[in-house]
Amino acid sequence: MIRFFEKDPYSPIQYVYDVDKVLFRKKSEYQEILVFKNGYFGKVLVLDGVVQLTERDEFFYHEMLVHPILHAHPSPRVALVIGGGDGGAVREVVRHECIEKVYFVEIDREVIETSKRFFPTVSSEIDNPKVEIHNMDGAEFVRNRKNEIDIVIVDSTDIIGFARSLFTVEFFRSIKDCLTDQGMFVTLSESLHFHRDMVADVQETLRLVFPEVDLYTAPIATYAGNWWTFSAASVSLGMREPRRDIVSGVRFYSEEIHRQAFLPQRLYEKLLKKELKW
Repeated sequence: MIRFFEKDPYSPIQYVYDVDKVLFRKKSEYQEILVFKNGYFGKVLVLDGVVQLTERDEFFYHEMLVHPILHAHPSPRVALVIGGGDGGAVREVVRHECIEKVYFVEIDREVIETSKRFFPTVSSEIDNPKVEIHNMDGAEFVRNRKNEIDIVIVDSTDIIGFARSLFTVEFFRSIKDCLTDQGMFVTLSESLHFHRDMVADVQETLRLVFPEVDLYTAPIATYAGNWWTFSAASVSLGMREPRRDIVSGVRFYSEEIHRQAFLPQRLYEKLLKKELKW
């Protein structure tokens, strides 16, 4: 039996997957791309040795990355997805009929093509007429844009390498500038189990730029630490309550999940003060 040993640079443990068959392997301009088949998880997408998604459980991540802020916004029309070359975030954004345009900015075109070939249920809306694809650096795309976008979603790889530019004060300022008056932003921010200090650092950086900053979590079985966090920010509105009816087709996200996903206030304050001990 062939086995895949994940090379997660931030994890104190190592995940191991049985590989029924290697379906695809290629070195793009930016990263090593691998797709293999596992008996339980189905097809698995790996970038630079780190699992990005599996067919079986990708909806947990993509729904929770997208729907909390999209439902917290009263009337989003224009969305921007940075990263997420698999198309899962785009698929969830397009569920919202109020969305008129989605800018899809993925630096690595090879990831998009790989997902379209091997993960058609994930990449199903990439060619939607509402979606405009740009293969470029997300930080460059938002630079000098002003009050154009209602929702910005960053679905990057881990906070290292070429994705590092998406977690700086400069980038967050560019995001705030490109957002409309009720605009909202969300990014992955690693695991509260394994990467507590990194989570707090992202929150602190966002708080230097945005008046409203918050944190919510979701259980992701295939991401190191499992208790995965999403750092959210807003130009003016709080994000803990949904403001619109829940879209159809979701499997995990709901109004109740939305409210319960946000970190309890006392625990959140302890995180910001760096008083969490585990």
